[in-house]
Order: sequence, then structure tokens, then C-alpha cells
Amino acid sequence: MADQDTEEGAAKKAAPKSKKKLLIIGAAAALAILGGAGGYFALSGGEHAEAAAEHGEEKGGHGESGKDGHGKDAAGKGAKAYVDLPEMTVNLATVDREKQRYVRLNVALEVDKAEMADAIKPMMPRVLDSFQTHLRELRPDDIRGSSGAYRLKEELLRRVNVAVAPAKVDAVLFKDMVVQ
Repeated sequence: MADQDTEEGAAKKAAPKSKKKLLIIGAAAALAILGGAGGYFALSGGEHAEAAAEHGEEKGGHGESGKDGHGKDAAGKGAKAYVDLPEMTVNLATVDREKQRYVRLNVALEVDKAEMADAIKPMMPRVLDSFQTHLRELRPDDIRGSSGAYRLKEELLRRVNVAVAPAKVDAVLFKDMVVQ
């Protein structure tokens, strides 16, 4: 009986130690995995660096790309340009004809250079037509919430790039969006 009590006591004391060992081993394994993945991405360079460059990231990390964070090069040249579109108010598609819903948008287009902005301005009627045609087909639920706004931005970006090709717009920026 005394042997059982000492064995149980030893097992109870060993249990917390083994849990600590498991925790330490698990943490070490997680660090090794994360370190290995980080090392892979850091050392592979090639295709991952190209993908980062496509998304506007350059070597040097956050804010060290030679730009001052406001879209200007360190030399002071303006790298980004913006084209403001006129305010648009468009009827949304609703099933109830008596209760009409509207969306009012103020949009700016972001481009890489001022020359690109000048190339886009003559094509503005095509851009506005494309936007309004798409907006008229939307229901109020389609643009509800942040995910709806994100989907709308992505679709408008796709449409504007089709309308202004071969010029290229980098982003559609909502300055104001009201659904009534």
C-alpha cells in the first residue's frame, strides 16, 4: 500500500514536468517550422521577390523602398497621381419599384505617373459609362458592408482597366460612398 502511495505521488510530480517538456518541445518545433519557412522565403528571392514587386513592395521592407510614404521618390518626384471622377448617383436594382434605392459615389483613380493620368482623362466617358452600367445592376445587398465595398472596388478596377487599355490604373479609391 505504501508503495502505491509513493508511486502515485511520483506520477503526479512527473505529470507537470512532462507537460512542461511537451510545451517546450512544441514551442521549439513551432519556432523551427516558422524559422524554416521564413528562411525559405528570405533565401529564395527570385519568384517571391517578383511577386512582392508586383504588389508594390520593394527590398528594404516597410517604408525603406526609396519612397517617403506619400507616393514620392526620395528625390522629390511625384510617383503616384490621382484622377478624380465626377460624383455619380445611380439607381440600384430593386425588386420593389415603389421603394427606389440609390448609391452615390465619389471615386479617385490611382496611377503610377502623371503622364498616365493625362492619358486616362480623354477616356473618362468610357470609364463613367462602364461604372454606371455596372452599378445599375447591383442590389443594395451587393454593396453592403466592407466585403461588398471591396468586391465593388475590385470590379470597378477591372472595368476601368478594360476601358483605358493600354493605360493602367493601380487602384480605385472610394472618397465617399452612400447607399440610400
